[in-house]
Amino acid sequence: MRREGRAGRRDDHGSGTLIVIAASGLLMFVGLALGGVAAIVLAHRSAQAAADLAALAGASAAATGVDACSAAMRIAEANKSSVVRCELVGEIATVVVRVDGPLLVGRRYAVTAEARAGPVDHVP
Repeated sequence: MRREGRAGRRDDHGSGTLIVIAASGLLMFVGLALGGVAAIVLAHRSAQAAADLAALAGASAAATGVDACSAAMRIAEANKSSVVRCELVGEIATVVVRVDGPLLVGRRYAVTAEARAGPVDHVP
């Protein structure tokens, strides 16, 4: 039922409340989505740091004659990640690590990162 205001115009009293509620809901949804993206980016940064350190440890171990992949695994575990793949070609260590990411919408996201390390004078 339509209410008539002064001079025969419709009364829009309260319509601003609906707009504010809709805008607030949209902002909350966007904020939650951005929070999820930020959590995934943070997990990827952590995974990349773990991969970099594990690859450096593997290359350093290979240069001294120690098992490169076991050194990489120790460093990856110290950084709360797990080694998915470790490969040593010559003195170049390539390591892929996995980090458990955030729990979003009932699903755990896993993040992987890859890094290579070796002697400076080696040209691939």
